[in-house]
Formats: sequence, structure tokens, C-alpha cells
Amino acid sequence: MQNQKSYQKSFIMDMDGVVYTGDKLIPGAKAFINRLIQNNYKFIFLTNNSYFTRLELRDRLLNMEIKVDENCFYTSAMATANFLKVQRPNGCSAYVIGGKGIFEELENADIKITSKNPDYVIIGETEEYDYAKIIEATLLIQEGAKFLATNPDLTGPSPRGPVPACGALVAPIEKVTGVAPYFLGKPNPVMMFLARKELKVHSANCFMIGDRMDTDIMGGLESGMTTCLVLSGVTDGTTINRFPYQPDYIFNNLGEIDPDTILSRREMVEKDDMFSPLKSAAQFL
Repeated sequence: MQNQKSYQKSFIMDMDGVVYTGDKLIPGAKAFINRLIQNNYKFIFLTNNSYFTRLELRDRLLNMEIKVDENCFYTSAMATANFLKVQRPNGCSAYVIGGKGIFEELENADIKITSKNPDYVIIGETEEYDYAKIIEATLLIQEGAKFLATNPDLTGPSPRGPVPACGALVAPIEKVTGVAPYFLGKPNPVMMFLARKELKVHSANCFMIGDRMDTDIMGGLESGMTTCLVLSGVTDGTTINRFPYQPDYIFNNLGEIDPDTILSRREMVEKDDMFSPLKSAAQFL
């Protein structure tokens, strides 16, 4: 008999552009998260940013007066480490260009960090990306190391505007070697599955909430989740219909989502309403 706990409504949320922008909370975010906590909904924050540790992410929300446990976060660094544990159960080594988030997760997974004949070259977000490291990564890949990257995002936010993110950092290495990296972050279904595994829930009753069509919504769609696009971040109402796929729901921000009444894919099927989103993208054009 199917464990009914796995069919409880649960929520996976992106962070930047959904919960906050920079150091400012997005209206309605705190109330929505507190409602999930008060009503015992399972939830997890899912971020492609591999630079920060889970403890740092927890403290960032705490500074915004949102109190959640360190285990409420799943990052692309965690996805990368868990992927390697499954792929190489007897252990492996890696040359890494990234921030403390990716180093911490790889070390927790007992993956050896080295520049001497590594099994993998791994690229993540970092503030210490220089020419010498690019050369080393390029040579190691040409010598046989496999190429991984934490996430495909070309840009990330900053107070002054977009800045290069992991997807941009891998470009020169890929151009020289002719080897494309395998990205572990959203929209890769591997990361979506691993995050859902943390919650121990079924995809049919799991919601993916994000602000990006090309990562959050695509990842949720390809993983069988119910997708909710919020227009508080990257995607706005003028760009939604440019994509060949659409979210199940569209909201201006988290505060508009009622976790008690929103229908999951499982509930939509039960109501014979699976492909009838409650809010159409046309409303926002």
C-alpha cells in the first residue's frame, strides 16, 4: 500500500527572485513561508547557486526574520556531490573551481580534492576565477578528466546588474577542449529528484515554485511536478509566451499562493482538469 505521507502536498521553492531580491524580501514571501511552517507542509528551498553553504543560506533568511532549519535547503553543490556518490560509490577525485559551498559538500561526500590526475573537473560559482585555473582545468580535461558543472545559469544577480555565473565560467574551457560539461543544477531532473527525495514525497503532489522559465519551470515540468511561476524575478508577463511550454500557475509573488486551495497535478487529474491552469499567461500580456 502506498505510503500516504508521500502524497501530501509539498513545496520546492527557488530563492533569489522568489523569496528575496538582493537583501530585500519580496512582498508576501515571509507570510507564505510562515504559513507552510504553521500548517506542517513539507518544503525545501532549491537553489542553483553553489557558492554559499547551507548554513550561510539559513543565516541569510534569518537576517530577514525567516527562521528555518539548515536542512531546508538543497543546492546544486549538494546535487553534484550526491551525483558523484551514486556514480562512483568507491570514491573519486576532482579538481574544483568554486566557492566554499561546493568544497564543503564534496568534502562531506569524501571526494578527494586534487589537481593531480583527478577523475573530474568541477566548475561552480566563485569569486576566484583566474587564467591559471582556466588553463589547469583545460589541460586536465584534455588529459582525460570528466567535465562537470554545478549549474547552467549564464548570469547571476548583483546590486549593479547581472554578473557571470557558472554557465558563463565554463564557456572558455568548453571552447578550448571541445567538451561540454554535464550540468547538475536546474533544470536537470537529477537535481529535482534529489530535492524531492529529501522531502520523501511523490512528484504528483509536489509544487515547484520559481521565477525562471528556463530552469525552475522546465525542471519542474520535466520532473512531473506542478509548476508555479512567480513574476517577482527574472521572467515577466511579456516573455512567458515565448517559451514552447507553460507553467500550471502564474502568480505575481509568493503571497498570492494559497497552499490549502492550490491544486496539485494529482488533484487536477482527479478533477479531470490537468491541462487547465487556473491563471493563464494571457492575463499578464
